[in-house]
Amino acid sequence: SQPPEPRSRCVCLFLPGDSNPKESSPFINSSDAATEKTQQYDRKNMALFEEEMDTSPMVSSLLSSLANYSNLNLNCNCAPQLGTLMGVYMPCIQNIFGVILFLRMTWLVGIGGVIGTFIIVFMCCTTTMLTAISMSAIATNGVVPAGGSYYMISRSLGPEFGGAVGICFYLGTTYAGAMYILGAIELLLIYIAPKAAIFPLEGLEGPEAEAALLNNMRVYGTILLTSMATVVFVGVKYVNKLALVFLACVILSILAVYAGVIKTAMDPPVFPVCVLGNRTLVWKSFDVCAKTIETANGTVTTQLWQMFCDSPFLNATCDKYFVANNVTEIQGIPGVTSGILADNLFGNYYEKGDLIARDKMESVEDQDEPLTNANRYVLADITSFFTLLVGIYFPSVTGIMAGSNRSGDLRDAQKSIPIGTIAAITTTSTVYMSSVVLFGACIEGVVLRDKFGEGVHGNLVIGTLAWPSPWVIVIGSFFSTCGAGLQSLTGAPRLMQAIAKDGIVPALRIFGHGKANGEPTWSLLLTACICESGILIASLDSVAPILSMFFLMCYMFVNLACALQTLLRTPNWRPRFKFYHWTLSFLGMSLCLTLMFLCSWYYAIVAMVIAGSIYKYIEFAGAEKEWGDGIRGLSLSAARYALMRLEEGPPHTKNWRPQLLVLVSTDAEQNVEQPRLLSLTNQLKAGKGLTIVGTALGGTFLDNYEQAQRAEQALRKLMETEKVKGFCQVTVSSNLRDATSHLLQASGLGGLKHNAVLVSWPRNWKQGDEHQHWRNFIELVRETTVANLALLVPKNIAAFPSNGERFTEGHIDVWWIVHDGGMLMLLPFLLRQHKVWRKCKMRIFTVAQMDDNSIQMKKDLTTFLYHLRIDAVVEVVEMHDSDISAYTYEKTLVMEQRSQMLKQINLTKNEREREVQLIHDNTTPASPATPATPLTPGEGAQSPGEQVQMTWTEKCDGEPAKPPGAATPEGIKDIFNMKPNQFNVRRMHTALRLNEVIVKKSSEAKLVLLNMPGPPRNRTGDENYMEFLEVLTEGLNRVLLVRGGGREVITIYS
Repeated sequence: SQPPEPRSRCVCLFLPGDSNPKESSPFINSSDAATEKTQQYDRKNMALFEEEMDTSPMVSSLLSSLANYSNLNLNCNCAPQLGTLMGVYMPCIQNIFGVILFLRMTWLVGIGGVIGTFIIVFMCCTTTMLTAISMSAIATNGVVPAGGSYYMISRSLGPEFGGAVGICFYLGTTYAGAMYILGAIELLLIYIAPKAAIFPLEGLEGPEAEAALLNNMRVYGTILLTSMATVVFVGVKYVNKLALVFLACVILSILAVYAGVIKTAMDPPVFPVCVLGNRTLVWKSFDVCAKTIETANGTVTTQLWQMFCDSPFLNATCDKYFVANNVTEIQGIPGVTSGILADNLFGNYYEKGDLIARDKMESVEDQDEPLTNANRYVLADITSFFTLLVGIYFPSVTGIMAGSNRSGDLRDAQKSIPIGTIAAITTTSTVYMSSVVLFGACIEGVVLRDKFGEGVHGNLVIGTLAWPSPWVIVIGSFFSTCGAGLQSLTGAPRLMQAIAKDGIVPALRIFGHGKANGEPTWSLLLTACICESGILIASLDSVAPILSMFFLMCYMFVNLACALQTLLRTPNWRPRFKFYHWTLSFLGMSLCLTLMFLCSWYYAIVAMVIAGSIYKYIEFAGAEKEWGDGIRGLSLSAARYALMRLEEGPPHTKNWRPQLLVLVSTDAEQNVEQPRLLSLTNQLKAGKGLTIVGTALGGTFLDNYEQAQRAEQALRKLMETEKVKGFCQVTVSSNLRDATSHLLQASGLGGLKHNAVLVSWPRNWKQGDEHQHWRNFIELVRETTVANLALLVPKNIAAFPSNGERFTEGHIDVWWIVHDGGMLMLLPFLLRQHKVWRKCKMRIFTVAQMDDNSIQMKKDLTTFLYHLRIDAVVEVVEMHDSDISAYTYEKTLVMEQRSQMLKQINLTKNEREREVQLIHDNTTPASPATPATPLTPGEGAQSPGEQVQMTWTEKCDGEPAKPPGAATPEGIKDIFNMKPNQFNVRRMHTALRLNEVIVKKSSEAKLVLLNMPGPPRNRTGDENYMEFLEVLTEGLNRVLLVRGGGREVITIYS
């Protein structure tokens, strides 16, 4: 016989709670001792992987831990045993059927008509069915612990949405508790024990009677809430034991209604309604529906007569309407075969205080006569309209989350949740839709529209239809509403505790604590207080739309979560439930949003404001959580799409803004040496845009990885301190010059790249040991020019203001010498958007040469600034040609002598080594094809310019030529006998003249911006270039040197 085929087994891993560090760990047993791991690998042919045993366990040990893992609470020793019927179907049935079915369904049919109410029911049931499909997909995409919909939404849409919707769901569940309690009190005070009212209703009319009823509801509601909260506090086990009893009450009540409907077809019950003209009378203070009755002693007036007349005699003065119209007794429940359905098809909407009248009966009345004896008639207690009915009805289809909330107790949650929930919604929807038709087919219209059954001896209207007795419905619905209220008071605190324990809303952390056994005491207290606010409203019809809003918002986000995950095609989105589609989720979401505004547009706005406020609060104050949510996936997709769009072409001049690459240096401890650079960055970022803060480290990446991580953390910390929003990047290369170049080339992504570089002026550049820093700086200037990047160089960066400082007055002076694309105009404008520079005025200086018309230049510049919408004072400075002074010659000569001395000092360091190398090369024959010897890392640290200067040619006789500036007595003598270069003299002359004018005009300015001249094309003059810039900015406190990026950045057009 063949051996049986091995069966493949799928193991589900559940990592509970966010506070559990295991959620982000791929393995469970990552904390095992090293000795145990060594033993695991020993003698198991695993020597190849033994060096990774700290992070990678063997598959056998992983599978063993997964197979033994449980999603239950560790304190519970029982295995999950509940199946689909008892674990999902029955709890959903109990939560969905509730107070609205028993207290308001008949009234809804009467007011909205069979057709209108059927549309409402169908719309609401469709919404919950679509939501259930989305919820089933989410619930079967991994295990959902306690927290139900909150857990699903938060893990799918992120902590902000999760917290906002979770709190909305909590508020909805809490107000549902208030609605159930108010329903129970309404049943008690109107149908079961009217005489128990603390504020008696007898003899009161209109507003006084209404106020007394509401006060009774408030008092008894508070008493019942206190009792229920005490029961929940004492022990949830009692609530769970009573749940089956309450469920039985619901089912028996519904069966009694259906039995009553069947009975009406054969033998309709006798529930007469007394109608005067076409007005329904309150059948409470009279026994016979007639004005007079014939007895042996003659005609006798009835109690009804005495209600409308001033005496019991036939000659009494009576109400005009009473005299003019007949009294008719009609059958309240004509039965399902009576054809009454045709009369109840269309709606009858009333204003508050309108008479509940029968349409097809004649009535003699004077329209100008005021209504008298109003308390004798059945009146509309509220103004009704279609959208109100939607808001009142929707709570009767909520409760679909009951199954998913119990996923920890289910034997197979992945299978039970979809089947149980969808079956429960199908059952309840069938009951609701059939109820609408059957109520319309069995009950007289005026009885349906009689909300409190005043025309049928004060009976519950749905009770008049029930068999064998109305009391079956009254008692059954009372207990079912009490049970539903207890369930709400049990579930809501646990939901709040789950939100509090997640730690995403700091203000709610206290509600995560509870009793020693984990019962949420503080959350229960909060729930009771919020529930009391609903009870103080005291009207079931007013509370129902409030909780409709919160539930609809919750369902809307469940649908959004499913649609988002499906559209984004997240790799982790693999639900077992396959019968879903993003279009269904989107339709469900649209229906939820539509119903929200149908129910009550102002409640919908309030609910959205609450949810939005919570969202922003969590975003700014909440703990940072990464749950792999769909919003993060959406952000990635949106970012990818936006980056692809940016690639399509360079931004228009109107959209140009400085996307800064900020280059900072760090010390040996990886602390930033120029923190004020980031302060300046923050002040410039009023124009928003991209910010990348980068630093370069020398060495190899393998050896310096930890150092790079520390540097990155230091950058992040400083960015947070200076409130700079952006990214940081650390590059490691063999030398700092290359690392900086790599930063310049590789930073950014696609079209989102930097277009400007911000780097501080090299400090102490004149010191001999700092030569490499200024060489790197000049190479950076050259690279930005080649890459068409703007360059901003703040000089004396330590003197720049911090973000906390404020200038109350002063000027930002712009020296516009050459056109740079408008950078000099744009930067002061951006700076003045920040509070540090807001009070500073802007001045623009430009230089006129001998042959320029300075008056015309000023006019043109003023017009240009007007078109640019920039407020600034314009001044044209005339610089006439003048002879070059002896001081200029002297300054140039000192500069060149110093430069030559620096070269000499610099070269002597490597001179001996080079001599030895050259002798060795001359004595060793080499092939012409032999490549040049590569530089060592130390030599490679020098710039290309330096390498050019340090090469020389051999003489014809084979002797190596001395490099220029060699350390010989003749070389030193030459330095002191040299004459200044005329080109350098002219540049020094310009720098001195410009500096003289700038210091004269702008010495008191808070900031001076001026064009930064480009470096010389020939690298031999690099040292002189630094000297020219030093001379140009001498005597100025804060200077920002600016080089344009080769494109226009500012425009006069809209």
